[in-house]
Amino acid sequence: MGYQSLEACVADLEKNGHLVRIREEVDPYLEMAAIHLRVFEHEGPALYFEKVRGSRFPAVSNLFGTLDRSRFIFRDTLDKIKTLVDLKTDPVKAIKSPFKYLNVSMTALSALPLKTGRQAPINFGRTKISELPQIVNWPMDGGPFVTMPQVYTEDADKPGIMNANLGMYRIQLAGNDYVQDEEIGLHYQLHRGIGVHQTKANAKGMPLKVSIFVGGPPSHPLSAVMPLPEGLSEMTFAGALGNRRFRYFYDEEGFCISADADFVITGTVYPYQNKPEGPFGDHLGYYSLVHPFPLMKVHKVYHRKNPIWSFTVVGRPPQEDTSFGALIHEITGSAIPTEVPGLHEVNAVDAAGVHPLLFAIGSERYTPYLNERKPQEILTIANHILGKNQLSLAKYLFIAAKEDNPALHTHDVARFLTHVLERIDYTRDLHFHTNTTIDTLDYSGGSLNAGSKVVFAAAGEKKRELWQEVPESFSVPSIFRGHKLAIPGVLALEAPAFVSEEETEEQIEILYKHLRSEDLSGMALIVLSDDAGFTAESINNLVWITFTRSNPSNDIYGIGSFIRHKHWGCRGPLIIDARKKPHHAPELIKDPKVEKRVDRLGEKGGSLYCII
Repeated sequence: MGYQSLEACVADLEKNGHLVRIREEVDPYLEMAAIHLRVFEHEGPALYFEKVRGSRFPAVSNLFGTLDRSRFIFRDTLDKIKTLVDLKTDPVKAIKSPFKYLNVSMTALSALPLKTGRQAPINFGRTKISELPQIVNWPMDGGPFVTMPQVYTEDADKPGIMNANLGMYRIQLAGNDYVQDEEIGLHYQLHRGIGVHQTKANAKGMPLKVSIFVGGPPSHPLSAVMPLPEGLSEMTFAGALGNRRFRYFYDEEGFCISADADFVITGTVYPYQNKPEGPFGDHLGYYSLVHPFPLMKVHKVYHRKNPIWSFTVVGRPPQEDTSFGALIHEITGSAIPTEVPGLHEVNAVDAAGVHPLLFAIGSERYTPYLNERKPQEILTIANHILGKNQLSLAKYLFIAAKEDNPALHTHDVARFLTHVLERIDYTRDLHFHTNTTIDTLDYSGGSLNAGSKVVFAAAGEKKRELWQEVPESFSVPSIFRGHKLAIPGVLALEAPAFVSEEETEEQIEILYKHLRSEDLSGMALIVLSDDAGFTAESINNLVWITFTRSNPSNDIYGIGSFIRHKHWGCRGPLIIDARKKPHHAPELIKDPKVEKRVDRLGEKGGSLYCII
């Protein structure tokens, strides 16, 4: 029937062996996050922290840590929800098969948000920001953050819950210049619904009312991260997925309150009032640095009886948000291709941090009367993708033609890369977008939100047989410290530490002169890296290093490169400089002392014995 509360979900998970209790007192500074990360790495259960130092409230994490556990949580509604999203994406299906979709349509109607009285569970008590679990995930974080929030805002032009936005944007609870218990930081990235709401509120010269929900039935946080079809609100989706209508009321100050949340923080964001927010260890595997972001003036902090603080930990993928992504793909897999004509499949590659790397498969049907197939329609599709909501944040887009291999899938990362690299014509098939926006969390571009994009488009027959191993006769100049084949045709080349783009160009010229007499037909890509062994160790390492540490317009070079009619190309292998640069954010590194404390929980008698 669905859960009425987070507490009910926790009890059900524990009863069915999907959750363990951490009985020992734990430190919210680094230790709780380290425990979560260790258990996630072992594909372990959800975690209930009974004693959080400095707070009277318990906490839960790793609820969605495996796809199987997420399926278990939503076992009663998942199939119906997939059909609902499918129907919302293509309403004509209901006309073609009315009886098939009748039950699902009724589900959507019965899931509409329900306005209740103020005598709701959330109105049990009040607390302060400083009394909440002050969880700090990484050593350089600027303070404690809310990492599983549901941030609710309304449209100033069309107020009310049906036009509201519910998103998951991190919240800094303390640190920096925030006044304790009175101010918190609100961080959100480009292409987020809250940005539209703040723009409209600013235009009217009025503060934006913000309600931050934490906890509640598990369908609520999931709905906050769902890329839903136009016209399907997050609150309606939460009701349908949770088999229980999203219940809410407005308090005496006019803030929307989720009746079944565990905590609700209300506050206002005034036009152009910002404070430094961050750093924060983020899901690309690096820190987001300190930047001015909206300041939220705290009004009240509500909590229900026996509340549970819900949190997660993000870092270099895979993490719990990876499992979130897998569940989202399972629910909405067909939605995006339906919205883009000719698109069959799209995958924001998790191992590369999601937005830096996008794979897509499209149809190539523009000139079926010609024997040679080349990228034409898939370029139109690529432009459509790069203009589509959060997909527009992609930095590298690799797109292939469905007709070349109908069995190809974007989720087989190594195979998909190989398919594209076998077919791409570097003199023709690279298309750059310079001086544009990229993901807020990506610092490869040199400044916040700024960088470039490139499309790798491949269609037609194979153009090269990729090296399966490096030829014995192959060598590189002495300035390079070593090399290793990562996947067929892709060479990780260990280079001196980055100094400047000018020096990089000199190094590549030395490499070009050394290699110009070599047969390089089987090598498609050279990745300059700080550690060739690490880069080539796994496909996950390869895509993480290559695509998070490079900005296409600045860091792509090529053997025999040229510019003709403003089009850049190269006649030999492509080179991507994926070394660390001075403007890059530092990567996330665990604290060894904290890791030793976590080890003790795995010893006999510890709460995580036989789990870690």
